[in-house]
Amino acid sequence: MNIVVCIKQVPDTTEIKIDPVKNTLIRTGVPSIMNPFDKNALETGLSLKDRYGGKVTVISMGPPQAKAVLREALSMGADEAYLVTDRAFGGSDTYATSYILSQAIKKLGDFDVILGGKQAIDGDTGQTAPSIAEHLGAARLTYILDLEAEGDKVTARRQVEEGIEVIEAHFPILCTATKESNKPRYATIKRKIASLKAEIPEITLTDLPDADVSKMGLKGSPTKVKATFTPKRTACGVTIEGNTPGEIANALIGKLADGKIL
Repeated sequence: MNIVVCIKQVPDTTEIKIDPVKNTLIRTGVPSIMNPFDKNALETGLSLKDRYGGKVTVISMGPPQAKAVLREALSMGADEAYLVTDRAFGGSDTYATSYILSQAIKKLGDFDVILGGKQAIDGDTGQTAPSIAEHLGAARLTYILDLEAEGDKVTARRQVEEGIEVIEAHFPILCTATKESNKPRYATIKRKIASLKAEIPEITLTDLPDADVSKMGLKGSPTKVKATFTPKRTACGVTIEGNTPGEIANALIGKLADGKIL
């Protein structure tokens, strides 16, 4: 089974701060990590390899420092890793990014399963992975919990609002994973050491001669961000007082009734 996992290097959102004047992210000193949902996707791919054999290839689009998360993926058990990078790709929105990644996957050869996280914690759009499937003409299943392969098809359990949905699809297929999908494995010391020495090839624009450059970068991105801002915080809390729980409850009900909430 040929498995491709798309991962992204993102800023650790628990460490992010906003510049109150410019309303922009303060990235200085903020550590970068592998997108958590992509770790679940990687674990899904590694589990498929453990059960059915094959190869797990990991790709990421970004600047050279994104190789750090690719090495982390190798230390977890991935077989190969590629960085998709070029100045021509700069400024790409989710549409352009998905197109570029789809062309890179085509260059890697035939695939059975493509995996990605349900969304990235920096953008939270959840658009990139499903869009890759559209560019490649592959079936797509989002929010999967697990996959079972048999012959040329897979059976997936996926999370929906009403509960769990069981669905079958034929290869090639793209799936997105959630934190409920699994618990990502830890890297081993041996693999960590090997990952530091591993060569990570780069895929640049010159490696994609058949790609449409009009669908790349800032010019190929239909999404335009006009402004960002931090919502103003206002304090309007009310303290409910009383000598007994009953008095406090009655006072609360009175407040809710006055506000026409009850």
